[in-house]
Amino acid sequence: MMRREHGGAVLSWLLAAALFLFLIGPIVTVVVWAFAERWRYPNLIPTVWGLRHWQAMLSRRDVAEAMTASVTISAAATCIAAALCWPAAYAMARVAFPGRRIVLLAFLAVQAFPRFPLYVAIAAFFLRLGLVGTFWGVVIVQMIGALLYLVWIPTAAFRAIRPELEEAAFDLGASRLRVFFEITLPQAAPALTASFVLAFTNIFFETEGALLIGSPEIKTVPVLMLQLASDVVVQNAAVLCVMLWVPTLCLLVLSRRFMGSRTVAAGLGA
Repeated sequence: MMRREHGGAVLSWLLAAALFLFLIGPIVTVVVWAFAERWRYPNLIPTVWGLRHWQAMLSRRDVAEAMTASVTISAAATCIAAALCWPAAYAMARVAFPGRRIVLLAFLAVQAFPRFPLYVAIAAFFLRLGLVGTFWGVVIVQMIGALLYLVWIPTAAFRAIRPELEEAAFDLGASRLRVFFEITLPQAAPALTASFVLAFTNIFFETEGALLIGSPEIKTVPVLMLQLASDVVVQNAAVLCVMLWVPTLCLLVLSRRFMGSRTVAAGLGA
């Protein structure tokens, strides 16, 4: 019996290690390529290290413009989507109106189908409106990727708040607005923050919508990476990839206390 339990523990550790290597291995490889100036088979590690490719990429004007476009577009799309979706999430959590479940499933349906055909249809429509190749055209299409996070997670979070707390505040004479800002909103804030961070990250890495709607005037970092991926210089794409990770990694670290597994699971209704 002890041998069987010991064997099961060893197998669990081996599977966990294999999963860790499967997830972390590609990231480590990209980071190593970003600082490698010479790395050829059969060497397991680079033979020459350096920052020459970092200097080359940081001095490029298109890289600076793409990073600025990515940050501003992601921030604008996430903030506008949150301003629209969070009140809707509160209404769907607290108001029993006909078709509420269908509306929630509609937000999920956007994620259930390939986005590329959807973006093609949107591009044809935006072309008539003159939004193709514009900042706001990209912002609008990028908001599509944020709807699921900014509606489903806040809706479940508002539902999870105990109504007894709000009723007690009403009995003490508090207004509805005061109850919302002093009781409801503080309890939902962790889930709202988690939804905002997840939405921003999803938008920041989105490529297809930015490529179809933004070209040729607006170019984000993921779109620029597609161009550099075809170059023979692997290090340039690796450097740009690391630069793409830095803003989202900083955002995730700063919001770490709001991004616990319990918060996200509660927001998803688990």
